[in-house]
Amino acid sequence: MTSKLIHGYEVVIGFETHTQLATQSKIFSRAPTAFGAEPNTQACAVDLALPGTLPVMNREAVACAIKLGLALGSHIAPVSIFARKNYFYPDLPKGYQISQFEIPVVQGGEVSFFLETGKGADAAREKKTVRLVRAHLEEDAGKSLHEDFIGQSGIDLNRAGTPLLEIVTEPDMRSSEEAVAYAKELHKIVTWIGICDGNMQEGSFRCDANVSVRKPGAALGTRREIKNLNSFKFMQQAIDYEIRWQIEQIEDGHAIQQATVLFDPDTGETRAMRTKEDAADYRYFPDPDLPPLHISAQWVQEQRALMAELPRAMAARFVADHGLPEYDATTLTQSKAMAAYFEAAATACGQPKLASNWIMGEMSRRLNAGEIGIEQAPVSSAQLAALIARIADGTISNNAARQVFDALWNGESADVDAVIESKGLKQMNDSGALEKIIDEVIAANADNVAQFRAGKDKAFNALVGQIMKASKGKANPTQVNELLRARLAA
Repeated sequence: MTSKLIHGYEVVIGFETHTQLATQSKIFSRAPTAFGAEPNTQACAVDLALPGTLPVMNREAVACAIKLGLALGSHIAPVSIFARKNYFYPDLPKGYQISQFEIPVVQGGEVSFFLETGKGADAAREKKTVRLVRAHLEEDAGKSLHEDFIGQSGIDLNRAGTPLLEIVTEPDMRSSEEAVAYAKELHKIVTWIGICDGNMQEGSFRCDANVSVRKPGAALGTRREIKNLNSFKFMQQAIDYEIRWQIEQIEDGHAIQQATVLFDPDTGETRAMRTKEDAADYRYFPDPDLPPLHISAQWVQEQRALMAELPRAMAARFVADHGLPEYDATTLTQSKAMAAYFEAAATACGQPKLASNWIMGEMSRRLNAGEIGIEQAPVSSAQLAALIARIADGTISNNAARQVFDALWNGESADVDAVIESKGLKQMNDSGALEKIIDEVIAANADNVAQFRAGKDKAFNALVGQIMKASKGKANPTQVNELLRARLAA
């Protein structure tokens, strides 16, 4: 794996992502999981760890784990074990968290994505693959609420027992850009297959980044874990700051201490929260209240049959059926909505590559500027298809098409042909009229004609420019090139 050195150091990043599963009830109780309820109104006796209560496994949470394993090409363990992860904190009533340790439900797998490298003429796209170690089921803890204005703290146990899948990678990432690209791809997958709503602000998709630096070829450095990164923007800022901080510490002769840190978006800095524990500190042991989790091959096949076409399979189909480059196909399958929009437009206009170009170009630019999804785009797939059809049949030029798109986007009209007519954007495709203009331009530009015949191609472009000017930009450029070359050859 290629690495970008920063001041002579190689960056090493691994991720742990807590994905909240989209179940109606908690992982070991029947308490609801809806977000935003009043504190402690969604915690039952099991969540509160009252004496005599016992956990009961949520079958739907296991089904979510199976779907993730299928989506990531992982091994789904036929038998996995729940363990007690022991630590003491106010928001953990039992004094331990039920998780999985030695035998997780999902093992191995990978996430692949494209990474943009370089800028301008040096821009390129590199395909990256991050290997996964595991994904294990566990319960979430509660939340401590610190009311500074009254000098008191409280505990909200609504989240206690919320079902999570913790997805752990190998330390395969080598830059903050790569880490963010991985996180975005994983976010796409879990929302695509419907196991998580992906709402980072509400804590449904929380990332912890393990960051270390080392000299090339040296052993892995001491890592620091940046906890609870809940936006892609803050994720990149936090990792970049942590990289700079660690390099500065090492260069100043200080050793990096393993720790858990938090990112403060107001200062743009990370700060240590506590020293980082190792597995031995948690004193894992199998939970005696939960039997081993058995997953039959039949159950796996049932879940496979229920799953929609996966993004990587859909991208491969776009390459095979529509002749798209792999990068286009991967970009168009960033969401189900975008994939559906592309398929509808491509089918209607019969020009899949043109549809891809418009969606990835003009459409994406406007979506990003408006901070909206393609579901909210004011230009429908049918309208885009009609626009592309008018480009393909020579009715309008690409420049004119952008004017039509702008009119559609701003709601000036819903009809492509009506916009073309009202704005007078039709290309001049009449050969006779074009030949007349070409003859006039040739007669008026004898020097350019002579230069072209002497082998200077720039003179040809100058003649084309004069023809386009004479036609007020309405001449079909392809037709102009063909007719002009024929005239000059004659």
